Amino acid sequence: MAEKQQHSRPWCPFCGMEVGKPSETVQRTMKEFPAGRCECGAVYVSEATGHNIGAAMVECLVFACGDEWDLAWELIPEDDYLTGIVEDYDNVTHQICPKRNLDGRAVRGILYFVRLHKDIAEVAARFAKKKEAESQISAGGRVAAPPLEPVRDPKRTRQKASKPLVRQLAEAGDVDALVDLSFDDKRTLRFLQKLLYEPAPEKRYKIAWLTGQIGARLATREPGPIADMLHRLFEACSDSASMPWGMVEAIGAIIAARTDIFGAFTRHLLNFIGDEGTREAALHGLAEIAAIRPDLVRSIPFYSLFPLLDHENPTVRGLTAQLLGRIKAKEVLFQIMGLQQDQAEIVIYESGEPVKRTVADLATEAVQDMRKI
Repeated sequence: MAEKQQHSRPWCPFCGMEVGKPSETVQRTMKEFPAGRCECGAVYVSEATGHNIGAAMVECLVFACGDEWDLAWELIPEDDYLTGIVEDYDNVTHQICPKRNLDGRAVRGILYFVRLHKDIAEVAARFAKKKEAESQISAGGRVAAPPLEPVRDPKRTRQKASKPLVRQLAEAGDVDALVDLSFDDKRTLRFLQKLLYEPAPEKRYKIAWLTGQIGARLATREPGPIADMLHRLFEACSDSASMPWGMVEAIGAIIAARTDIFGAFTRHLLNFIGDEGTREAALHGLAEIAAIRPDLVRSIPFYSLFPLLDHENPTVRGLTAQLLGRIKAKEVLFQIMGLQQDQAEIVIYESGEPVKRTVADLATEAVQDMRKI
């Protein structure tokens, strides 16, 4: 007769107290693993397979730091935080058990713990408080975070993405179908990225906007693939051997659609202002972000944009006025007021669609935005 296996409830390696079952947050940020907190201040994540422990370690540390990646990268093990691991964790029954559970399932999961030292924990708490305040600002903006996407039926027949299929759905503007396809096959995002390489601005702005909408919904459950896409887009923009058509447009659309998750990428858009080929797209992206989270734009050296109000390109003048109005840059109020007589007609993009405006229109709106309480 087989010896009865002994199961136990998982515990915190720092204080010895039992810990609750890790859970997903309602609105996921940069998280792939369920997480929890112990009463002693430690945080932990669950990795069910035993194959992604490295990713779990990184995410647990970032979670402990209040989702502040810059802080997490600066910390030193032992000097700033302690780590612990509990093996043989079954995420289904929330138990510690031998290598095989009673029902024959293989159990290889772990609970990975991080506890920050007191002084670092206080810094992380300030970051968490700041993020909470920022989320309230975001909620009062023009675009709210999308609701949590429903879990797809695991028994469904999964679709396979292809470039012709993605192109067909994108041209039809079928966001729902593209979101479903993205959950089934992550190659959907790569095919969308390829569609961005389009010389016609009205087409690439449309694809960029769709990419932002799809990414916003996918990120409610799986933000990782969208973060990976952002990194690929930035890398593509830095490739001097290729034309970054659509790349900067997509970066701006993705950030603007989920400023609560990807807002930290905002400052990198400023790097594209100096290049004539990406200047308009960068200004458009910053303006879209500013419509939702003006604080993100004000946190970067936005004053470097002031000279663009006198740029020879009317589109640059108009987009700059729009952007500075949205962040209430009153330092250049009188300069923007001077553009209210500028009747140059330009094309800007709203929800991916081209709209004809004049510089004067955008300047007048900017002045009105600045005067709002």
